[in-house]
Amino acid sequence: MTSTLIKNCTLVNEGQIIEADLRIQKGRIEQIGSELSAQTKDQIVDAEGAWLLPGMIDDQVHFREPGLTHKGTIASESKAAVAGGITSYMEMPNVSPSTTTIDALHKKYEIARVSSAANYAFYLGATEDNLEEIKALDPQTACGVKVFMGASTGNLLVENPVALEGIFRDSPVLIVTHCESGPVISQNQKRYDDKGIQPVIQDHPIIRDAEACYRSSSCAVQLARKYSSQLHVLHITTEKELALFEAGPVQGKNITAEACVHHLWFSDQNYPEKRNLIRCNPANKSATDRHALIAALHDGRIDIIATDHAPHTWDEKQQPYPQAPAGLPLVEHALLSLIDHVKAGRMSIEQVVEKVCHNPAIRYGIRERGYLREGYFADLVLVDPKGSTAVSHGDVRYLCGWSPFDSHTFQSKILSTWVNGSQVFDGSHAYPMPGTAAALRFDRS
Repeated sequence: MTSTLIKNCTLVNEGQIIEADLRIQKGRIEQIGSELSAQTKDQIVDAEGAWLLPGMIDDQVHFREPGLTHKGTIASESKAAVAGGITSYMEMPNVSPSTTTIDALHKKYEIARVSSAANYAFYLGATEDNLEEIKALDPQTACGVKVFMGASTGNLLVENPVALEGIFRDSPVLIVTHCESGPVISQNQKRYDDKGIQPVIQDHPIIRDAEACYRSSSCAVQLARKYSSQLHVLHITTEKELALFEAGPVQGKNITAEACVHHLWFSDQNYPEKRNLIRCNPANKSATDRHALIAALHDGRIDIIATDHAPHTWDEKQQPYPQAPAGLPLVEHALLSLIDHVKAGRMSIEQVVEKVCHNPAIRYGIRERGYLREGYFADLVLVDPKGSTAVSHGDVRYLCGWSPFDSHTFQSKILSTWVNGSQVFDGSHAYPMPGTAAALRFDRS
C-alpha cells in the first residue's frame, strides 16, 4: 500500500498556522513534522505553501434521497461536497418517505455506504408520535434528532407542546432544531391576504420575520434549560436571537447555535437580483442581522458554520414566489465563500477552521476527525489562497445545475481533497471510490 507525503504545506489547525509536512498511511495521518524524508512507498504532493486544513464537517445538508432524486442524490451532492472541501456531512430527514423510524435510518446508511463520496451520518426526524423511536437511538451511531418546530409540512412538523416536552426530556442524542413559529408566519401572511396583495420575494423576510424566529428559538432554549437537554439551534438569522446564546468556547455548552454560509453572504438587499434562487427558510434578513452574525462568530455565540445545502431544480425555482420552494445548493462553494470573508478581513482562517472543522467534531463527539492530528483519519483539504474559482451555472457539479453564486469569482481554489486518506478531488475532477467514505462514529457518554 502506498502512502502520501504532502510536502511544503501551511497547516491551519487548532488556532495555529505552521509550515510542515504531513504523511498519510492506511487512511490516517501518520506523521506531521518539518522536512519529513520521503520513503520508497510515498506518493509525493508538493503543496508549494498552500493551506492544508482538516476537511470541513457539514452538520446540515439535504441530499434529497430517497424519493426526491430529481433534485439531488447522495452520490451527486456528496461528489459536489468533496469538490468543495467537505469531507463529512450529516443529512436531514425530510426526504420521501421521511426518515422517522430506525428502519428508514438504516436504509439511508445503506445507500450512502455504496454511493457516498464523503463520510456520512443521518438524523432521525422527530414527529409528534415517534418518541419511542427516538428513545431507541444509539448515541454512538446516530448524529442527532431533527425537530422542525414550525416551518415544515406533514408529520415532521412538531408543534404540540406535549410532544416537544417528551422529545426534550427523553432524547438520548443531540437535538437539532429548525426554529420558526408557524403561528407568527401565518399571522404575517394573513396581513397580505386580508388586503388582497400577492407577496413577492422581497416580502419573504417580512413574512418569515425576526419575531417568527425568536418565538420558536426561545421556546427551544427554554425547553432545553428545563430538561438539561443537549440542543443545537440551526441556521440562526437574526440579531435578536443571538441574545439567547452564551459567548465563549463550545466545550461544555449544553446549548449551541449555528450560522449558515448563505446567511453570512446574502441579505435582503440581494433579493431583487437573485430572487427565488436565494429563497430559503429561515429567510435572509437585513444587512444589520448579517453583520451581527459575523460579530457573534468572534465571541462564540455562534459555534458552528454549516451550509443547509438544499437543492431544487431550476424550473422549480422559476415559479412565482408563493410556489417556489425554499432552499439552495451550497456545498461546492461554502468553504470558498468563507475564505472570501477571510480575504475581506471579516474573520481569520483559524476561525474558519474552528467553526467548520473543530467545533462540529466537538459538539457532535465525532470520533477522530476534525483536526490535523497524528492518528486521526486523513480527511484533508488543500487550498490555494492565491488562486481563484469562477462560478457559473453550467460548471457546477450539483444535479440541479445551478448556483446562487453564479457570476462570482472566489479568491481561492480547492486543490485537493482526501477522504480517509484517499484523494477524491484533484482540483479539477472529483472521482469518489467505492468504499472510501465511512459512516461517522461518535464518542458520547
